[in-house]
Amino acid sequence: METWYYEVVSIDGDYANLKRTDVESDDRKLVARALLPPEIAEGSRLKYEWMQYEMIG
Repeated sequence: METWYYEVVSIDGDYANLKRTDVESDDRKLVARALLPPEIAEGSRLKYEWMQYEMIG
């Protein structure tokens, strides 16, 4: 399974905008906060692996 890395760009209510950091891209991914760790904030770094998001550093 692949592993992807993201940064939380913004939080808007029940959703967060994520930007990939492991590849060069300006695309944003809108993800429901229910799928993310509860302690996220703007600037948080996440790892996505095995259909789960996990905080890193």
